[in-house]
Formats: sequence, structure tokens, C-alpha cells
Amino acid sequence: MADGLKNDIDRQFALNQNQNLFYEHSGKLLRFSDAVIESIKSAGKISPDDLDSLVNYTADKTLQELCRVNQYYSFHKNDIISLKMIYFDLYRNLFKGKNPVEVISHDHFEKLRSFLEKTNPFSKKLYQDKEAVLESVACFEYSAILQSEILHLHGIKLLEPILDIGCGKEGRLVKYLREKGLDTYGIDRFSDDSAFTIKADWLAYEYGNEKWGTIVSHLGFSNHFVHNHLREDGDYIGYAAGYMRILQSLKNSGCFYYAPDLPFIETYLDKNRFGIIKYDIKNMPFKKTIITKTRS
Repeated sequence: MADGLKNDIDRQFALNQNQNLFYEHSGKLLRFSDAVIESIKSAGKISPDDLDSLVNYTADKTLQELCRVNQYYSFHKNDIISLKMIYFDLYRNLFKGKNPVEVISHDHFEKLRSFLEKTNPFSKKLYQDKEAVLESVACFEYSAILQSEILHLHGIKLLEPILDIGCGKEGRLVKYLREKGLDTYGIDRFSDDSAFTIKADWLAYEYGNEKWGTIVSHLGFSNHFVHNHLREDGDYIGYAAGYMRILQSLKNSGCFYYAPDLPFIETYLDKNRFGIIKYDIKNMPFKKTIITKTRS
């Protein structure tokens, strides 16, 4: 994919940044930039490989932008396939140039709105009465030292290998622990695949059986579990099943360190198999939890 077109797409996202898809007059606000249209016109025909690259790049950027507005949006494998089809149709129509750009634009943003409402039904309820431009939900990639302090990792010999669930795009804690000589890996939906980090959905990821010595998640898995537990349409069953898969993937004497705590499910754990220690976090309304697997 040409760098020039990629840069124009980045500017396109900046143009529509934080726009509310459910705003009553969003159709008048959401539009394609002149630069994108000119780039596509000047590109002429596009190869299937370049089209695939363009679709994948734009779909991934869309997911990142949506989750930057609301970190609690969740998109599963089939959702991502559906989103890529939306962009495949968009680029096919733009490159053909048979329909007016205004018509293509209107149809595209209608499809995006329907996609978001279908995949995350709470989004319409949350934003249909909001203004045209939304504020982002705070979602920071905290420093490795702060994460380590909050999770109570300092001064403790961590059983290896170690997995960080929701490690963030930069994988800061993964890098920090690896620099200390610890065999550490991370998963995140927006991670760049590398030798030590994997782009993965934490509900779909295969954690394995008795594979990990230590699993950590700072304001990640458990934070989203709480959100889904409290929502009427939340995937609390999927998160409960994922939580149990995580515990099953621990070795004997392995630990799961996470914050915030999950009292609504922790109380039901088999005390003969799992030990639970909880700590207060200064100035925070929740606790951190350490689950130790005492036997299989």
C-alpha cells in the first residue's frame, strides 16, 4: 500500500476523530477528506494484495479509534471480519467511481453505525443523546513501575513463564520484566505481534492448561469483567468462562495478580484449589487480588 495513501487515511481519521456516529445530524459531519478522494482517483487500479492491505490497515485503525473513545467496546473475530467487509465494499466503490462520493460516504457511515450498534448495543443507548463530538474515555498505558507497584510484584519471586493480559500496545510491563531476566509475554488486542507480544482477544486466546507460572493484568481483564458484569447486555458469562480458563492455565503454585478485584466471582472459587489474598490500593475504591492455584 502506497505510503501517500496511508498518510491520507491517517489524516482522514484525524478529520473525523471522536465524531459521534449516533448524533442526529452525523451524516452532515462525517465525510471523506478531499485528500483521500484525490489519492484514490490518482491511484487508478489497485492490486488484490494492496486492497487487502488497505482494508486491514483501515479496519485496524477504526477499531483503535472506536476503543479510544470507549475502551469498553469489544469486537470478536467475526465482528472484525464484518468490519473488513464494510471497508472492502467502501474501497471497491471508491475505486470504481460509478457512484457520487456523497452517496458512498452516506452509505459507509450508515454501515459503521449499524456495525457499532450490533456489536456493542449499549453504544446507541449511551451516545444517541450526546453531542456531535465525544470525549474519549481515559485509557492510559501506565508505566511498568506503577503497574508493578499496584499489582504487588516488587520483591516477590515470580514463577515463570509470565503472561501479561492486556499488556498495551507498547507492552511496557513485559519489557520491564524481561529486562530483569524473567521469561515474560503479553497479549493485547492492539499489540504489534513480536517475539514476546501477541495481538489477541483475551476472551478467545488459548491460555493452555497448567502452562503459566504467573499471570498479571493491571486495569485490564478484570476491569472489563466488572464493566460487563454491571451492564444489562454485558458478556458476563463469556468473562466468567475466560476467568476460569485463566485460572486453569496456571501451574500448581502459580498466581494471577490483577486489579480491580472481582468479589462477585472470587467468593465462589473452590477454597481447596485456590488461595485468595486481597490488598487495599491507596486512594482507590477497589482492591488488588492475588489468586494462588494450590492444586489442580
